Amino acid sequence: MPAEEVFVALGSNIGDSSTIVDQAIVALGNINRCSLRARSSLYRSEAVSDIPQDDYINAVALLDTALEPMDLLLEMQAIEHAYYRRRDQEERWAPRTLDLDIILFGDRSIDDSHLVIPHPRFAERLFVLEPMFEIDGDRFIPGYGSLSYLIANAPPVSLEKLAKSHD
Repeated sequence: MPAEEVFVALGSNIGDSSTIVDQAIVALGNINRCSLRARSSLYRSEAVSDIPQDDYINAVALLDTALEPMDLLLEMQAIEHAYYRRRDQEERWAPRTLDLDIILFGDRSIDDSHLVIPHPRFAERLFVLEPMFEIDGDRFIPGYGSLSYLIANAPPVSLEKLAKSHD
């Protein structure tokens, strides 16, 4: 099976978040049958939560993968686990050391109990859309529109592009 393009959103707001996100991007590129094609700068954003917490450091990575979506998800959860990610269903938007989300997986549409692609809230999240735009500003997402359109219509959130800390 040929490789498919996958956009992965990363976020962290516990610990040295910039370092954690940078290291997690490297780890994504090191997954078997995956390669890192591009990555965004780091962005600082306010938390989207009713729970008081620190700002997040966010980024987006573009991977090429020959893995199936569930296999990639399991690999990503292993990376989260390596950074002591805890999942608490009671506090869905609680602070976290590392959060990895598949945003787009080729042109696939998946909706099951473990995985929804495209990510159900990506079009409302500037901290995902702006880094995606940095990587691929001409991207058109069927059923959603262009990244420029999505950015223009996303709810406002405090977002600051940080100096590049990689390459």
